Amino acid sequence: MQSLIEHARHFPARIAGQEDTYAALARGQRPQALFITCSDSRVIPSLFTGAAPGDIFEVRTAGNIVPSWQPHTACGVAGSLEFAVEALDVPDIVVCGHSHCGAVQGLLREQTVRSMPLVRRWLTRAGHRGGHDGPGPAAPPEDDPVAAAQRHVLTQLEHLRTYPCVAGRLASGRLRLHAWFYTVESGEVLACEPGGRVFRPL
Repeated sequence: MQSLIEHARHFPARIAGQEDTYAALARGQRPQALFITCSDSRVIPSLFTGAAPGDIFEVRTAGNIVPSWQPHTACGVAGSLEFAVEALDVPDIVVCGHSHCGAVQGLLREQTVRSMPLVRRWLTRAGHRGGHDGPGPAAPPEDDPVAAAQRHVLTQLEHLRTYPCVAGRLASGRLRLHAWFYTVESGEVLACEPGGRVFRPL
């Protein structure tokens, strides 16, 4: 923790000379994309995208889960999504999963999250089990965690399509959806073409 404190203390000095840039940020934001990814500490979007302050509007959740739209249910993900689309007018939304995802492991083997009831409840929003709250395939197979994590990303992309604000902009061509997968051990980023199921290097 001390290293984080020291960095925060010295940050103003490190950005000295960039007053104009930060003053512009203070006047408002116009991000290039909404970037939905996992809370995992090994996944740092700005690190592998080169994003500068103001470039991406981030939503981070355990397992990069996007619950399907429920008009009468309060949800931080849904609220952030609506703000990014309606207020910030983002032209692109990226859902980015990653290798070695603990949430996906929890979906594959529920015993790994048995002692965490809130996590178990959150994972039911992923859309992979019977009685789930939105569209999506059956539970991912247990033999290939990478394939399961990638299929999980595509399911969350389908959940995005259930939101009226997203569906309307997709229909009018004002919004694009992207499925990405970050490989922790190599830093490689894979993407799936619209309508496809296979992830390939960007």
